[in-house]
Amino acid sequence: MTLISRFKAYAQLLRPANIVTAIADIWAGFTVSGAAVLLFLPQVQEPSYWSILAWLTLSTIGLYGGGVAFNDIFDAKLDAVERPERPIPSGRASKLGAVFMASLFLIGGILAAFQVGKLSGYIAMAVAACALLYDAWGKHQSIFGPINMGLCRTGNLLLGISAIPTQVPELWPLGLIPLAYVSGITMVSRGEVHGKNKGALYGGLGLYGGIIVTLVIISFGKGKAGIQALPFIGLLAYMVFPPLIKAIQKQEPKLIGKSVKAAVISLIILNASLAAGFGGWLYGLVILLLLPISLRLAKIFAVT
Repeated sequence: MTLISRFKAYAQLLRPANIVTAIADIWAGFTVSGAAVLLFLPQVQEPSYWSILAWLTLSTIGLYGGGVAFNDIFDAKLDAVERPERPIPSGRASKLGAVFMASLFLIGGILAAFQVGKLSGYIAMAVAACALLYDAWGKHQSIFGPINMGLCRTGNLLLGISAIPTQVPELWPLGLIPLAYVSGITMVSRGEVHGKNKGALYGGLGLYGGIIVTLVIISFGKGKAGIQALPFIGLLAYMVFPPLIKAIQKQEPKLIGKSVKAAVISLIILNASLAAGFGGWLYGLVILLLLPISLRLAKIFAVT
């Protein structure tokens, strides 16, 4: 095996396309906290907010990359039967090497967060713990599994907000948005293999609808950006509702799978909507530009 092939195998464990969606969480939280506006003001502190943004971005790359790599490590035996083409069971990546890489990423993610402050470091530790809990146990639990997965995204958003620590106690309820969204995706995905799970599909539809309404209310209320967020929220609705409605009508596994993929991709749009609601359209657009990067990486590296 060539060095390039081995590198690609280990990179596949990190799921680069998915990491970009985690970066979107951080940037949205950073904007919501008010730190994004301070990027363009004269130097007011040391380290600068540009430095803080860089550390938090590095932190989520480490946390997400390490978390998803450990997912493959815990699933190595099962993948040997069901997905033998994956890096570890195929032998393209060793299990010991994967453990070393994943541990390095998780520890690096936590240490990067501590460069911002103690609160950021503690949140990063909580995200790492939630990721490992999900990998080892949570994903096998029908009720707690979706919540566990959602908590990882909640912690990631709060990690971005922690750029201004005093904002975390006030803005933490925003973390319920990614929690509900990921729970909705998980509900919908339960019919992806066999179909015929109309109740779960309607449950996902209800959660998505509630999130759209919540985003509008927040944008015109706490966020104060109002109308500037509407195009992003509209794009989110356009991405998630049509494929889900079609899946509800046909009840076919293939259509349900397409609905799930559309919702996962739209995590970036969800973050862009939050950022636009608090910072204005320009901040939402910056986050939305991560979408083509994620889509491009998805063509090179598997996302599941």
